[in-house]
Amino acid sequence: MQIIPAIDLRGGRCVRLQQGDYNKETVFGDDPAAMAEHWVGQGAERLHLVDLDGARSGEPRNLDVVRAIVGRVRVPCQLGGGVRNREAVEQLLAAGLDRVVIGTRALADPDWFRGLCAAFPGRVVLGLDARDGNVATDGWTETSSTPAIDLARRFDDPALAAVIYTDISRDGMMSGVNLPAVAQMAAAITRPLIASGGVTTLDDVRGLARLRVAGCIVGRALYEGKISLPDAIRAGLS
Repeated sequence: MQIIPAIDLRGGRCVRLQQGDYNKETVFGDDPAAMAEHWVGQGAERLHLVDLDGARSGEPRNLDVVRAIVGRVRVPCQLGGGVRNREAVEQLLAAGLDRVVIGTRALADPDWFRGLCAAFPGRVVLGLDARDGNVATDGWTETSSTPAIDLARRFDDPALAAVIYTDISRDGMMSGVNLPAVAQMAAAITRPLIASGGVTTLDDVRGLARLRVAGCIVGRALYEGKISLPDAIRAGLS
C-alpha cells in the first residue's frame, strides 16, 4: 500500500483544515515546494495536492504553486479542488500533474465525467468526500443525498485511474480511520481505492493495508510528527 503525503494549498501556503472547516486552519509552511521535497526525501513515491481555494471558487487558484512543486520533485503528483471543467483538466495536466481529482462535477454531471475519463484514460481520479456516508461537494460546504458508495459503483470503469474516499468526520481530527466504511467501499468497486481521513497511528496504516487498498493519504499526523513517513511506508508493506 502506497503512503501518499497530502499538501493542502491555501493562499500559496501549506495548511491543514479540521473536517474541511476553513475557519479551523493550521499553517504548516510558506513554501509548499520545499515541503514536497521534504516528503520525497523521506521516501514518498506520490504526492496528493489539494487546492483549497479552488475547491471553494470552482476553478484552480494555486497553479503557480503547483508548477513550482512539480518542477522540484520527480514523483507523480495529483491534485483535487476546483477541477470542474475540461479546460482546467487540460491546464493542470499541462502543468505537469500526473492525475486530477474530480468530485463535485462528477456528481452534478455524470455523462461529462464519463466522457472526461474516456478522453484522459488513467489520468482522472474520482474524489469521494463523504459526510455521514453521503457525498459532500463544493469544498465540503454542501452535502448531497447521494450515498458515496452508489456514486463509486456508477463510475467503476477501467478508464478511471482510482477512487479517493475521504471520511470528512475523520479528516484532520487525529481520530483514527473509519475502517468499516473503507472496507465497504473497497468491496464495492474494482478500481484502485485510496483511503483518506483520520490516519493517525501506524495501526491505522496497518489496518488499511490489511484491506488491500492501493494507498492512503496522510496529512496532519505527518505534519505534527505523530508518525514518521518512513515508518508509515514500512507499515504499509506489512
